[in-house]
Parts: sequence; structure tokens; C-alpha cells
Amino acid sequence: MGKRGRREKKTRDVFVGRPFEGLATEAEWVALRELVPAATAPLALADHPDRPVVLTTVLPMALPALVKPDGRIFLSVQMPARSGDLSRDLAAVLEDALRVEPGNYVGAAGLPEPGPRLQDLLADDGRLDVTVHATFDYWLDDPRPDDPEVSASLEQANSSILPTVAVPSAPAAYWCQVTEKAHLRWVLPEPEDTALDALARLQAAGDLALGSTGRYVGAFRAHGLLAPVWDLPRDPEPAEYEQPLADLAKRYADAVAVTEPLNAAERRARDGLRGRQLTLR
Repeated sequence: MGKRGRREKKTRDVFVGRPFEGLATEAEWVALRELVPAATAPLALADHPDRPVVLTTVLPMALPALVKPDGRIFLSVQMPARSGDLSRDLAAVLEDALRVEPGNYVGAAGLPEPGPRLQDLLADDGRLDVTVHATFDYWLDDPRPDDPEVSASLEQANSSILPTVAVPSAPAAYWCQVTEKAHLRWVLPEPEDTALDALARLQAAGDLALGSTGRYVGAFRAHGLLAPVWDLPRDPEPAEYEQPLADLAKRYADAVAVTEPLNAAERRARDGLRGRQLTLR
């Protein structure tokens, strides 16, 4: 494929702590950016309703976007950041992809010029209907490429995937297998401080476990949201955690709804939880 990119210009950078805020499924955007190895979701554009666009976690060679010969645009949510506003970065790449001829790709570039963000370009408030894939075979139109180099690259990418399954009893919740155990990672939709207070209430009450076997181990901080993580035994199937997660989601929603200040035990719990956070972005 040939390369088409935007001309680099000097632009003042800004930092946006919650780049996906305002999108209908903000937590899913964060999950695809940071936690899910291989997944896709169709995107609807406000001004180009008939142009097919597929959001993907990653693309070959870490490309930001490519345009298939049939005109379909593949946009990588895990592309390298270009500025402090990931939403503007992705929108700029999408604008470039709309301009290039089919069969081309959009490469890396510097700071994007001022312009629309994803929230301005997407229809349906950027709602995502995510499909998780076991391999990156969806990159290719031909499942059996003739080029041995392409086959080897695809095989190497597939070998890096941690088995991942969506747990549908809560949005943006994913089971994944890691070595001798499994994890459940759940991106919470509330602002970081609100989510942390709710988790602290559950911890103080002894209600933060996931069923009888899921042990809370900490949380990722990513793009202004929290993603708690539970350690799980490797053997049970992901579906076995649907009811425990539904029960936990109900307890969490009840804790979010509490308006009273945290009591002393809950404040201590919050301090302990804060010490087990890892910032991804």
C-alpha cells in the first residue's frame, strides 16, 4: 500500500485527561485502548453515513489507519499518541483516512492541527458494539495470504494475544488468561474519584470480592477512569463469572448512589486502594 499523511505543522499541545468523555460508551473506548488485545467495532460517521469504518485495537506495524481496496477504513484505537488529546489524534487520523485513495494507509505524524475530535465526527454518540477476536486474522481479506512474510508477521502477532473474553453482565468487563491464573478487568464508567469512593465503601464492608474465588488486587488508572482487577483461578470458564459480576455490579451501583461522606473505616479503605493503583495513561 502507498502512504499518505498530513503535512506536519507546529501546533500548541494540550492535555485532556478524559479524551473519550462524552462518548456513549466511554469505558469501552478505554478498555479497547488499554486492555483488550484484539477486537473490532463498527463506527458510524455523522457526515459520511455510508462510509464503512471499523475501529480496531491495533493494526499491522502499529499503523494508525488503513483504507482497504474496497474503501473500508480501519482505525486503530491503540495507535501511538500524537498529542495530549487522544480524541483529537484519532479524529485527525480519521480525517486523513477519509481523504486518501483506497489501498493506502495513514502513517505516523506530528501534532495534529486544531480541529474536530471524535465526539464531533461520530454518529450515535460514538457507541461501540465490540467483537473480541481470538486472532488478528481479521486484518486480512484473504485468510491464507500467499506472502510468507505476511504469514510470519501475523503468526507472531497472534502469539502475543492473551486469551480474552467479554463478560456481558457488566459493560467494559473482560476476563483474560495470564500464565497460571486469570484476571477480570472492569473499566468503571464513573469519574475516577467517584469510582474510588464506591470501591472504598465496598472494601470497608467486605463486599469487594468477585464471588467466592475472585480476589481484588488493584486497579489501573487510564484516561480518567478506573479499571479494577480481580485475580481468579485459571480453570473456571469466563461464563461462570457472569452472575458474580452482576452481583458485584449491583453492589457497586448502590455504593455509587450513596451521597454521605466516607466514614473513618471507608477513608482508610480508600487510602489502601489508592496505594494499589497503577497509572497506564
